[in-house]
Amino acid sequence: MSNQLVDENTQLRRQLSELLEHARRNQDIMQRYQAFDLKFIGANSFQELIDSVFDTLTEASELDVVTLALIDPEAEIRRILTDLRIDVSDYPNLIFIEQSPNAAQTAMHRAQLGAYRSTQHMHLFPESVLKPASVTVLPLIRRNQLIGWLSLGSLDPQRFTTNMASDFLQHRASIVAICVENVINNERLQHIGLTDPLTGVNNRRYVEKRLLEEVGRTQRHAYPLSCLYIDLDHFKQVNDRYGHQGGDEVLKEVAGRITAELRLSDALGRFGGEEFVVLLIDAPHDAALAVAERIRLSVNNTPLHLSSGESLHATVSIGVATAHNLSRKDPAAPIAQQLLASADVALYRAKKEGRNCVISAENTESRVATAAK
Repeated sequence: MSNQLVDENTQLRRQLSELLEHARRNQDIMQRYQAFDLKFIGANSFQELIDSVFDTLTEASELDVVTLALIDPEAEIRRILTDLRIDVSDYPNLIFIEQSPNAAQTAMHRAQLGAYRSTQHMHLFPESVLKPASVTVLPLIRRNQLIGWLSLGSLDPQRFTTNMASDFLQHRASIVAICVENVINNERLQHIGLTDPLTGVNNRRYVEKRLLEEVGRTQRHAYPLSCLYIDLDHFKQVNDRYGHQGGDEVLKEVAGRITAELRLSDALGRFGGEEFVVLLIDAPHDAALAVAERIRLSVNNTPLHLSSGESLHATVSIGVATAHNLSRKDPAAPIAQQLLASADVALYRAKKEGRNCVISAENTESRVATAAK
């Protein structure tokens, strides 16, 4: 009997030790999650937020891979981040869904746990990230609207199973969704200060700031930087004939057509009145001339339709200048001013040549492209 009591006592001590270890482990996990929540909630920028998701959450949850997918069919979030100089290509685990969610996805308001299936999860774990064995997909819901997914992956096939309780994970997703919305709204507010309120493109302040930054990058990395100076032809006549509302609609439509010909990495700003400036990043002069001609044709070839029911034919004149082979020793500000001035001189020549044309600052004696007059 004595030996039996000793054995039972030993077993109880072992079980108690295991329970204490389990409790200590749970306490450690909770402390890490609390630290994650504080860091996540305290994120003031999108960059801080995604760093918290991909670093802190991965460590706190002992995961092998975490991805964040945001629904962005109009590329609004990506444009804001690009304008704020956040390079989304630096974050392979950050995914943008370019199509609006279908009915099945919108209805999926609960966590999905289980084995990784390529047909079901490939868009949430692209080729650039580690493929997990088991996953948890947490829909991010704000105001009953699906805004994206936080996806957790483990190489352990038993880490996430279909019969696992998901309340704790859903709570985590709720915090993430609130913080994502909050940070994106903050970035929108910052972006508004750099945006022309009429056309929705960048304003002059942004373009001048961005131009200085890009000249510096051109000096460091030796890629070409091109500038387009664009002016809407005979805009005073548009205002006189169609009123200021009609003029505003023309400016917005022209800004939209210019935007459609640009990459996300490029920058477009309204410089004042009917003038726009485009910065083409890593674009040699010939490529910049081709973009300018596409813009000219886009405006020239399709009539603009006003809300009044009237239509009109608009044209633009464009001056093109390129900076390349810049010395690192030269200050950026004079180079930026000279690039903009060269494009402006080419634009002036385009106006003198009869408008509706593209003129190169490298050879203002020859017309690059001219529409039939």
